[in-house]
Amino acid sequence: MKVSIFDVAKKSGLSVVTVSRVLNGAESVRENNRQKVLEAIKELDYRPNAAARSLASGKTGIIGIIVTTLQDSFFDAVVKELNEVLAMHGYFLAISISAGIESDDSHYLIQEDRVDGLFLLSPMEEDNYIVELKRRGIPYVLIDNQKPENDTYSITIDNFKGGYMATSYLLALGHTSIAHLCGQEMFRSTRERRAGFLHALEEKGLTPFEIVHGDFEIGMGYETCKRWLNEGQLPTAVFAGDDNIALGVINALMEAGIRVPEQVAVIGYDDHYIASQLHPYLTTIRQPSDKIGLAAAEMLLKRISGKMKRGAGVKIDPELIVRESTSN
Repeated sequence: MKVSIFDVAKKSGLSVVTVSRVLNGAESVRENNRQKVLEAIKELDYRPNAAARSLASGKTGIIGIIVTTLQDSFFDAVVKELNEVLAMHGYFLAISISAGIESDDSHYLIQEDRVDGLFLLSPMEEDNYIVELKRRGIPYVLIDNQKPENDTYSITIDNFKGGYMATSYLLALGHTSIAHLCGQEMFRSTRERRAGFLHALEEKGLTPFEIVHGDFEIGMGYETCKRWLNEGQLPTAVFAGDDNIALGVINALMEAGIRVPEQVAVIGYDDHYIASQLHPYLTTIRQPSDKIGLAAAEMLLKRISGKMKRGAGVKIDPELIVRESTSN
């Protein structure tokens, strides 16, 4: 049987009027009452009637997200968080996996009246998207965008702090010969994580064992480490720009009989699901997808409702997760 707004009112112990105000984002509702309604919506899995809401408010009840891939556990986690938060506010999340603004899926989502707002997750053509979204008057929020000048409506991770944190941890363990394997230069995260890495070394008067650029893939870490082994030179620690690279390094070391972390310590970035599933469990820098998704959803909902008059980006701190690959 379909859950109605009356069921939500009964469950929360509040009036239908109060529930309606919460669904429509009214500021007049007391915070404790708002939480009661949101909890009831979640428990009952209530979905407001999109057609009725659209007629009443002139809104579609749909928010779009454009992402280049979902074959990434970080992206996947952010999308899941967004979906849950938006559902609690009565919105449906429409996902487009697209390489650029000219693709059919992207073009469909950003047409007038298709969506009430749009997320761009790690966009590669953000300037083109922003121009078009502004032209059409569609509220948007960037997540993990590439250009600092577009941070006005964005949620980003402090990747400089993440790189600095990872390297400082290795230094504190006594390592002085540290390599950094990073992604392509086009990515802001690559540049910022590397900058944090270098700053931590410079504070100690040290230079890197080596900095290697490549793709965020297992093969990149594996081939780089194989080269070191063939050359007969290994760092005592590796800071990998993501968990895939780190796992590739560990694979090559274990094949060669090099013990991790006793002979070479390895730290990754992202805290992908697999990081806590394979031995040695991977020490890594976590990007908190729950905080990112919640902050992005709140920002876009404020933009849609007109409550956010002035843009201000949000920067979220990463977290160091210590596991077996750096210490016993």
